[in-house]
Amino acid sequence: MDWIINDELGLTVGHVVGWAAASAMVVGGVIPYIPQYREIKRTQDADGFSLHVCLALLIANTLRIFFWFSKRYELPLLVQSIVMNVTMFLMIHLCVKVKRSNAIMRTRERVFAGEEQNDLRLPKVIGEADVAGPTTSGSLKRPRARHYFSDFDMRYFWAWTDFQSYLDFMLIVWAVGAAITYLLLPIRWFMETVGFFAVFTEAMLGAPQFVRNFRNKSTHGMSIHMVIMWTLGDMFKTVYFIVRHAPTQFWVCGALQVTLDLAILLQVYVYRKNSVPRSIHRGD
Repeated sequence: MDWIINDELGLTVGHVVGWAAASAMVVGGVIPYIPQYREIKRTQDADGFSLHVCLALLIANTLRIFFWFSKRYELPLLVQSIVMNVTMFLMIHLCVKVKRSNAIMRTRERVFAGEEQNDLRLPKVIGEADVAGPTTSGSLKRPRARHYFSDFDMRYFWAWTDFQSYLDFMLIVWAVGAAITYLLLPIRWFMETVGFFAVFTEAMLGAPQFVRNFRNKSTHGMSIHMVIMWTLGDMFKTVYFIVRHAPTQFWVCGALQVTLDLAILLQVYVYRKNSVPRSIHRGD
């Protein structure tokens, strides 16, 4: 009787542990972006966060979803990819909104500064030409400040100024990717390659942030808590892949991801005295 109770208890505990681990996999990848989201919203400054991180994760998780139709790996990993895509769109929406607000403020400041300079140079006697107002030739010419996906300008790829452009681009990626996956699903080597690129792209998601920090010689604007959570989450994820016997691509690239996380943490220590970046690359 005790053996039956212990056996049933062990089965129950195993179910609870498995459920907890699966839940951690689903939401664990999202948690590191919460402090970054709150920091951007609090400071109204998105320059320290690279939107290319969002691009890498969107592509990686999209490829992972396509790979699921071939490999049929664990359902929590599939749900995690869907949740991560939603999270990345929330990050993009916030960053675009903040950058647009800051751009409007800078434009107003330039206009007000120009008006003050013009006031200082006003003639003492106002003639008819002055009353008539500024001429067309004297009007202020400003460079175009907005860029859209529909412009098809590669210079501003993934640096668009409206959220809809990012959504439109990913809709095209999803449509084309789904069509190719449907046609080539029976080809094993192709789907294995898709799985590799899915996890490899995710493994390199910290690369844009690493490069940005290296160019600026500073980690200004980057949430250190986010990177620490990256590292802990990736360590847990890699162990989960190994224990649950996930496809080889998953745990190999998970180990690579942990290595890159540690490299970014090393940058935090190396650049700890540089509170302000040498240069800010807007639109990244």
